[in-house]
Parts: sequence; C-alpha cells; structure tokens
Amino acid sequence: MKILIVDDEKLLVKGLKFNFEQDGYTVETAMDGEEAVRLGRDKTLDIIILDLMLPKMDGLSVCQKIRETSNVPIIMLTAKSEDMDKIMGLEYGADDYMTKPFNILELKARVKAVLRRKGKPLSAPANQTEETKKGVKLNTFSRSLTIDGREIELTVKEYDIMDLFISNPGRVYSRDDLLDIIWGYDYPGDVRTVDVHMRRLREKVEPNPAEPKYILTKWGVGYYFKEA
Repeated sequence: MKILIVDDEKLLVKGLKFNFEQDGYTVETAMDGEEAVRLGRDKTLDIIILDLMLPKMDGLSVCQKIRETSNVPIIMLTAKSEDMDKIMGLEYGADDYMTKPFNILELKARVKAVLRRKGKPLSAPANQTEETKKGVKLNTFSRSLTIDGREIELTVKEYDIMDLFISNPGRVYSRDDLLDIIWGYDYPGDVRTVDVHMRRLREKVEPNPAEPKYILTKWGVGYYFKEA
C-alpha cells in the first residue's frame, strides 16, 4: 500500500513515516499544499493523510483540488476541535478526520478501516460483480457507480453508502445506523457527518437534488434508496 503524508511539522512527518514503513507501507511525504496537490494526483496512491493547516495552500483547498481528478481516500488532520472544521473537511471530500494530538495506533486503525472498505464491498457477495436497479449500476469489483449511462465519481464513504442502499432498497436507515455501519461503532463523529455525506451524494446522483428520486428521506426516521 502507498500512503501520502502531508504536514508541515517535520518531526510529526518523520515519526508517521517511520511508523507506517514499519508496517510495510510505501510512504511519500509533502510539507506544503502545492506539493501535496502534485503528489496527490498520483494514481498509485492508496490513501492520503492530510493536515488542515499548511503553507502555500490549506488542506481544504488541497482536498478539493485532488478530488477534481482522484477519489483516493483522504483522512484529514486538524489541530482545531471545532465541529465546523471537521464538517468542512467532509464537505470538501475528506473520508474521515482526526483531531490533533492523536494516538498513532488509532490513526493506523483508521487507515486500515478506510483501506479495508476501499477494497471490499460492504454487502455484495464475492461472486457478484454488478448490481442493477432500474438504470443504476453498481460494480462491486471496480467500486464504481453508473446511473443511466453516466459514471458517478464517488469517495470511499459515498460508495459504501450507495452499496448499502442499493443492496437494500426501501429499507430505512437512521443516522445512527449509518454511523455504525459505514463509519464503525467507535467513530467519534456525530449525525451531522451523515447529513453532509447525504447532501453530497444527492448532488452527485440526483438529476435535481432538491427533488430527489433515488435517495429519499423518511422524516423523523432516516434515509432510504428508492428504485426510481
């Protein structure tokens, strides 16, 4: 696995690089936002650990730039504890976040969880390569989504949500259900994380996000997928 670590704290980068290399990862590093964008477009990357506060270009802008050409998983690091910083990271395409200071073992666990989800569908059986629901095609091997012939670029978490929904049409999932299933029982975030991802998903998959026909809301309960 190839990982890119982006932070302007030299000692932190050195420590993370050493720890991940000990676990068998190939590690690239960047010390500023511009270098992060250049390296982040490398198609061989498996995951990026990206600090929010960077010289030349901040982490949110870096995340947005990388998302223009790549769906590589991104874990955002932030020294700020305010919820808005975390939510903004998710809005710009990050898959997860951690607040500094953090435990290296927890970061490693997050990386493994994201990579595991990237490589293994949540609900489709091993011999199933494609599931079709009235113009919506989910390829579980390439982890790609096509709607009426239009390929939709999804992040890791967005794909996992669509995988779950399409495999269980009509079933309503509460925000807490989705946090447990998609992010894991020990995820420190809250239900606003789910709402952010649902809004982003609707912007991508719905012809008119204001009047969704695929991802619907059952008010007071949660979200579900309807075969349009």
